[in-house]
Amino acid sequence: MRIGTWTLPHPVCAAPMAGVTDRPYRRLCKALGAAYAVSEMAASNPRLWDSVKTSRRLNHEGEPDPIAVQIAGADPDMLAEAALFNIRKGARIIDINMGCPVKKVCHAASGSALLRDEALVARILQSVVAACAPLDIPVTLKTRTGWDRDSRNAVRIARLAEDCGIAALTLHGRTRCDLYAGQAEYDTIREVRQAIRIPLIANGDIDSPEKARAVLDYTGADAIMVGRAAQGRPWIFREIAHYLEHGTHLAPPTYGELREHLLGHLEDHYTFYGETTGVRTARKHIGWYLADLPGADALLPAIMALDSTARQSQALRRWLDDQPAGAFAVPAPAILH
Repeated sequence: MRIGTWTLPHPVCAAPMAGVTDRPYRRLCKALGAAYAVSEMAASNPRLWDSVKTSRRLNHEGEPDPIAVQIAGADPDMLAEAALFNIRKGARIIDINMGCPVKKVCHAASGSALLRDEALVARILQSVVAACAPLDIPVTLKTRTGWDRDSRNAVRIARLAEDCGIAALTLHGRTRCDLYAGQAEYDTIREVRQAIRIPLIANGDIDSPEKARAVLDYTGADAIMVGRAAQGRPWIFREIAHYLEHGTHLAPPTYGELREHLLGHLEDHYTFYGETTGVRTARKHIGWYLADLPGADALLPAIMALDSTARQSQALRRWLDDQPAGAFAVPAPAILH
């Protein structure tokens, strides 16, 4: 699959998630097999570019290419300016967010709220593509199937995106009003695939190698994007990529491998955020990593109460050192062949 001048080595991508896909997380996902990872959405409002939060989101130091930055907003000119600003900061692909369902984004008439105004969608796409084209930077779009189930317009939006010069489209198979409930609409993704020629990435409920294979086969999409299923399971990217290529399962990570990935992730996370923010924002990742592990229930409350990165890391190190390094940390796949 190609996105502009970039060729992805395989069709398994990491989804942008606010508060999750920061630089340490993206670097880990890429190291563990994600062919492509998109940043958290960066604000298009120039007044926010110097804020600590936005500055972190624009930091790509040490991240392997292609660096893809997602921008969000509702003003075409401001989004074009934000695209150029991020390109100067190292972005090699610009992704436009028209899929975020959270209230504070939709209340600002951006994210998936834009799906209710197709004329504005066209102006935004045209403006950003025109700004990026002279620099040979491809523009992608991430969206949903519509605002609600009575106003699904994914096919029209997809055709509009193709006409405006969008290089690839990612479609989450839910409406905005569905949030993350119910089943992803793979029928709609299939309809979109049949309506456009540009690359299509399917997103939504992809949580295993078998599910990835089934979604690709059913929808005809060029790639899949994994979001929530990778939280605490960043090795899922290599598992899916291996299964798609070979039809067999990789062995799940051992406790020794979990120790390496988790402690390495935390070290990078602490360095990136600093002491105060680092210890707080690491808690969700630790909870995800340990959620299904035997014996971790007793550890998690103590970990969450710790208020220093050193104590947090030491507690995890001690617990992991007590586990049998060669044993599998997660259940083996249900089907081994």
